[in-house]
Amino acid sequence: MRLSAAILTVEFTAISLVVVFAAGSSAPDGRTVRDVLLIIGFGVLHTEIARGVEQIRRRVNGEVHVNLGSVWFFAAIVLLPPIYAVLCTFVIHLHLWLRSARPRNPVFKHLFSSATMVLTSLATSGVMAAVTAGGTGDRWDLHVLALGVLVFLTVNTALVAGVIAVNSPQSDVASIVGEWDENLLEVATLCLGALTAAVLVVNPWLVVFVFPPLLVLHRAVLVRHLEVAASTDGKTGLLNAAAWHTRAERELRRAERRSGPRAVLVIDLDHFKDVNDTHGHLAGDRVLAAVADTLRAEVRDRDLVGRFGGEEFVVLLGALGDPGTGSGEMQVVAERIRVRISELRVEMPTADGPLTVAGLSASVGCSLYPDDGHDLRELLQVADTALYAAKRAGRNVVRMGVRQTAPQPCAAEEPASGHRYGV
Repeated sequence: MRLSAAILTVEFTAISLVVVFAAGSSAPDGRTVRDVLLIIGFGVLHTEIARGVEQIRRRVNGEVHVNLGSVWFFAAIVLLPPIYAVLCTFVIHLHLWLRSARPRNPVFKHLFSSATMVLTSLATSGVMAAVTAGGTGDRWDLHVLALGVLVFLTVNTALVAGVIAVNSPQSDVASIVGEWDENLLEVATLCLGALTAAVLVVNPWLVVFVFPPLLVLHRAVLVRHLEVAASTDGKTGLLNAAAWHTRAERELRRAERRSGPRAVLVIDLDHFKDVNDTHGHLAGDRVLAAVADTLRAEVRDRDLVGRFGGEEFVVLLGALGDPGTGSGEMQVVAERIRVRISELRVEMPTADGPLTVAGLSASVGCSLYPDDGHDLRELLQVADTALYAAKRAGRNVVRMGVRQTAPQPCAAEEPASGHRYGV
């Protein structure tokens, strides 16, 4: 209900302001008509040229925080009266949705996105016009353009972040306002929009020189999204085994230069096969995702959480404090994770009605750097041995690692899963 109210408020405000500005606007002159047609034409051409890349980007990344069409939106803001800048923004945004985003984004999402862009355009135009009308600068002055970029980024981010915060109050900052590199990309796109506006004034045909860097920008963003997808486990959103190993090794190399212990936790869900056998694999996937959310919630942002496959998870706790308290901190975190998993109630709809999976438990094995090993392989082996000790102790317990000079036989032990740890 709150989400619907927030979306409707944004859309109603956008429509009301468009009506007010349209009523107070005069008929366009020939230069304005020319600029409107050029910006819309170039924006549509940009969408068509970059369509394939954008479809892949949206398919890989889902919802995207940054729309590279902002190049044309900001150029329109700089060159045109507010109502005509809004016209360019709406037409280009509509074409972008029809050609690239429609398979993923329903109409109501498109309308909300269009409303946020309309409000952003009007706010940016208004601030830039107020500054120039006050005699403190021309629209081509550096500080006026920089202020426009700042207003555009702030208003657009605030509108989108507000709706996300209403819909998901527990969301972290990155999911609400976007990653820092996404915001940096938006700034770069808006700067390119300012240059595009200047080019349109000097010689519209020079805009052809804007397209190569813009298309390279599309490719660079796509590569980054593909890298993220390649390092992410599809079922849980955690790091996959290869990515976790790479980042954990990097963290341990940093630990060699900086004092402070690190810890490795290996977490294995007890009798997880029973969940799949009783409720089906879709329910099992829901449980894995819920456990992943629990792990993320119980560690810090700088800690590394990954899934090694099956029902096995691994955590690298970074910079636990001084060596004298590192072991205690590790045990506290591991015990807290074990308790949270045991308290999980995973609810999901099924064809037979709502289903709740409860009574989960996990065994946890721990190892401490540098006491239990100086490289990742040693730490994983020690934590793995501790995990088997937890299984032998009856499961649903935490066991601390004790470094062994030789591996202990455990042929009679039921394996935690078919996966073995190693680098």
